[in-house]
Amino acid sequence: MKIVLPGGTGQVGTILDRALSAAGHEVVVMTRRPRRPRDVAWDGATLGPWAEALDGADVVVNLAGRSVSCRYTPENLRTMMDSRVDSTRVVGEAIASARRPPKVWLQMSTATIYAHRFDAANDEATGVIGGTEGGVPDYWAYSVEIARNWERAQEEAATPGTRKVALRAAMVMSPDRGGVFDMLSRLARLGLGGPVAGGRQYVSWIHDEDFVRAVEFLIAREDVEGAVNLAAPGPLPQRAFMRVLRRAWGVPVGLPASRWMAEVGAFVLRSDTELLLKSRRVVSGRLEDAGFAFAWSGWEGAAGDLVRRARVRGKVSRSSPRP
Repeated sequence: MKIVLPGGTGQVGTILDRALSAAGHEVVVMTRRPRRPRDVAWDGATLGPWAEALDGADVVVNLAGRSVSCRYTPENLRTMMDSRVDSTRVVGEAIASARRPPKVWLQMSTATIYAHRFDAANDEATGVIGGTEGGVPDYWAYSVEIARNWERAQEEAATPGTRKVALRAAMVMSPDRGGVFDMLSRLARLGLGGPVAGGRQYVSWIHDEDFVRAVEFLIAREDVEGAVNLAAPGPLPQRAFMRVLRRAWGVPVGLPASRWMAEVGAFVLRSDTELLLKSRRVVSGRLEDAGFAFAWSGWEGAAGDLVRRARVRGKVSRSSPRP
């Protein structure tokens, strides 16, 4: 198949690019900074010659959007909104103008669309959309609005010949440098991976191999469209999540952090505490109902595999000759 990945140079795009290319597919990556022959330049906002790559493609997986690993300033939040909505809108325009439009358009979304809650897991049928819950910072509602507008841009695209799926993905865990697992692992190995603000908030996640398998599954299942959660069946409280990760790295202790300490740490890391403090208790109802089986359903096994791969990657990096 020919698969086009707008915004395919980030962590998740790199995972998909690597796996789908290894499986023998023709993968084209849309990027602002093309470096390889199969990279195509685009600006993520306006139609241009890049749209020709979608004409005749089998699949589009749009991953474009400013990274959420940043300080949630008003300017950054606006950029996060605009980069997601504009890129989704223009991908829809390119599909609509194609002579041979793709059969399926998978659009990245986020599990952050659901409410901050502890009492029950959010699936697609009974999950509570966030934005109105009390006791949380006001700007968390803007993150939910970003997700809603992101999905709405895909829904409103006039692409009747293309099946559309919105991927409400939890945190994708991979051993690649710079990803969320890499960041959490650094904290754990430094002895800083203890409970944050009590650690009751839930962490939802998906192993990178299951993420790729889920994408392949949704490409093949012509009867599935609309919003689909991509999250392992076992979300768990942050304190338990980090305890398992520390154990996988062989680190016995993780210092706890209060809310104000988390604020200081997020400021130093140029990130935001919403990523640490929001309770994302999300499960994949539709995927499993459609027959998808997670290879990595429990965090303990997944963490062990990811740590093993990270150790191998580190050995390869250290032994590689310098250019």
